Amino acid sequence: MAPIQYIVEGGHRLSGTIEPSGNKNSALPIIAAALLTAHPVTLQNVPRIRDTETLVELIRSVGASAEWTARNTLVIHAKEIRAADLDPDLCVRIRASILLAGPLLARCGEVMLPPPGGDVIGRRRLDTHVLALEQLGAKVTATDRLEFRCPKLTGADVFLDEPSVTATENALVAAVAAEGTTYLRNAASEPHVQDLANFLVALGAKIEGIGTNTMIVHGPATLGSTTYAIQPDHIEVGSLIGLAAVTRSPLRIARAGVEHLRSIRMGFERLGIVCRVEGDDLIVPSNQTLKIQDDFGGHVPKLEDQPWPAFPADLMSIAIVTATQCEGVILMFEKMFESRMFFVDKLIAMGARIVLCDPHRAIIAGPSRLRGASMISPDIRAGMAMLLAAVCAEGTSTINNADQIERGYERIDERLNALGAKIKRVPERKG
Repeated sequence: MAPIQYIVEGGHRLSGTIEPSGNKNSALPIIAAALLTAHPVTLQNVPRIRDTETLVELIRSVGASAEWTARNTLVIHAKEIRAADLDPDLCVRIRASILLAGPLLARCGEVMLPPPGGDVIGRRRLDTHVLALEQLGAKVTATDRLEFRCPKLTGADVFLDEPSVTATENALVAAVAAEGTTYLRNAASEPHVQDLANFLVALGAKIEGIGTNTMIVHGPATLGSTTYAIQPDHIEVGSLIGLAAVTRSPLRIARAGVEHLRSIRMGFERLGIVCRVEGDDLIVPSNQTLKIQDDFGGHVPKLEDQPWPAFPADLMSIAIVTATQCEGVILMFEKMFESRMFFVDKLIAMGARIVLCDPHRAIIAGPSRLRGASMISPDIRAGMAMLLAAVCAEGTSTINNADQIERGYERIDERLNALGAKIKRVPERKG
């Protein structure tokens, strides 16, 4: 597959309406969880991106049928599945392959999983997955791959050692099939975890406490068929807020899922960006102050990520680029991943005034005029942040390894060009 490059002509204002794609981080666990039922499942609003395409290939490899009946509609039927050896090349492409552990363990009693891949943003533990599934009765051995075996999952009082999103999702799916009641404590409660839980309920599961850090699952559930629409991606909405701000453009983000945007809107308000809600649309006006709000007493403010419902880690890269165009000084504190800040040297080369204090903290002083540059996208979110920087910079930028951006953002070049951006994709997209 040829590497993808974006050539971006900066300095154009945008305007219009854009609708966010379905949440990638909902779609992946829900596609995996569709293996739990032997009945057909229709998923709507599925983002057609590289990660979902790869996971679809993986579930086909264990015997499920999966057909795209429309651009964003996927019908999965896991009538009979087998605990086949999963393709290591597919698994290494996406970290979400770990999400197959729960459903395959539930249906087949065993699963052999090659090491999962994904973004290079620092070490991402698998221990929480292992501990949770062990408490539900699985035996786990690790060699050159992870082997999970369990003839019968049993409900348990499970305390996760960290509120890991994917470990919560694996434990939740396994608990639905387990005999008895499971208490899932210190669970992640992000919108995509809620989306998975609501999908499982639509299949016939009995789950209490959705949206809290303690979920109670009454198993085993009798699961049937369902049609379910994936919720909008709140991270994409946050990316679009940043895009509107740095280009000083008026944007309407349609069907934005505003109930999940409180902490995101609060984070951007700290940068002087205020959005307006109209029904389920979010309006970003063009007349933003872009003035960083000092803390009480005139102190330098801090924007930090924390587990939901606080400001999400996946938006820190976007917030950093946005802050380069705002007046004032702010400390960005990224707690979750030790390599996510390392793209800021590209922004500094473009003219941003940033001091990288350590792998987790950066001080941004703005506003600064950015100049076009050549960049390499290290991960999905940093790639999108680079695209924001390129769109607002003077001159032309080249983003190499744009494949990473397309793992998380569906046809983002086409959709931004429709608003007035000038992004050329090389090679050009077919169909």
